[in-house]
Amino acid sequence: MASFKIIKQQGKARLGEFTTVHGTVKTPAFQNVATCGAIKGALDAYDLKDVGAQVQLCNTYHLHVRPGDELVKELGGLHKFTGWDGPILTDSGGFQVFSLAKLRQIKEEGVTFASHIDGKRIFMGPEESMRIQSNLGSTIAMAFDECVANPSTHDYSEKSCERTTRWLIRCKEEMERLNALHDTINKDQLLFGINQGCVYDDLRIEHMQRIAELDLDGYAIGGLAVGEPKEDMYRIISAVEPYAPKDKIRYLMGVGTPGNIIEGVSRGVDLFDCVMPSRNARHGHLFTMNGIININNAKYMKDDTPIDPECNCPTCQKHSKAYIRHLFKAKEMLAMRLCVTHNLYFYNTLMEKIRDALDNGTFDEFKEKYVNLLDTRI
Repeated sequence: MASFKIIKQQGKARLGEFTTVHGTVKTPAFQNVATCGAIKGALDAYDLKDVGAQVQLCNTYHLHVRPGDELVKELGGLHKFTGWDGPILTDSGGFQVFSLAKLRQIKEEGVTFASHIDGKRIFMGPEESMRIQSNLGSTIAMAFDECVANPSTHDYSEKSCERTTRWLIRCKEEMERLNALHDTINKDQLLFGINQGCVYDDLRIEHMQRIAELDLDGYAIGGLAVGEPKEDMYRIISAVEPYAPKDKIRYLMGVGTPGNIIEGVSRGVDLFDCVMPSRNARHGHLFTMNGIININNAKYMKDDTPIDPECNCPTCQKHSKAYIRHLFKAKEMLAMRLCVTHNLYFYNTLMEKIRDALDNGTFDEFKEKYVNLLDTRI
């Protein structure tokens, strides 16, 4: 079983430790997105150690489609398959139900949708999602939910919340069954429930109150960062936080920019994930403690300084902006690898700085200095 311990608190912001069967995570923490078991940009599990990563996040739907979760189980589960020995969180496949909206059909049993690879029809419901995640052997399994489009009507969002709650109860029952089987890879697999309700405060609060009664291992806020103004996202987090169990870890799904993360921490969130650092890096958009640079700009053609002189990542220790810019212009794969390494190091180090500020009681000053600066383009 997991345990979450709050070490210090400043306002709503929490410094904590989340203990799992695969190791302890110091929180607030960023989860590094390895969709198909690898970070896009040619980083493997061993590179993640070099950038200070604590948690790897893998995608249930993508691994189910290819190479197949039963094959991963046969090969010993995701930890053995990828070489990552720390905690792994698998999402439920619910977000793909949202993103593949044109190809889906939602019923009480679950969702039928078309594979993005070959168009083959796939059915996934709570039980199927739990079985796939059990086969993958992840540390944390996310409950199967419906992430509604934004905007959605209050009426539809309410019905969706009710269905997501019914699905969550089925997830919990199926996980308990799976964890008791003799051939289950991780019999200590944890279950996180997901709060939904679009941008309606009343639905969000009611849904969090309902799922809090189920005494799960952790609680996520889903369905945000899908195109709504950031002010709506911050308002929802603040509205829901008082109703999230205080002694359980809280996860804001798919968020976000460094500024979003700092704002999330200040509102009581402990875990984050986002494809942004790796995706932006692959296009030459790099995070520094002074703001965001675009390495493709002509002004870096003769710049022999590192991306960030204060950064200790492997890229900044060895290579100049001029060289990295050249690699992009020459369409060398190394450009992406070096930049993804830098951005992930930046995100994991940012979380370390946030934890230090919470430990020192200086988080408010840290937030004031960096919340806007880090999201500003230089």
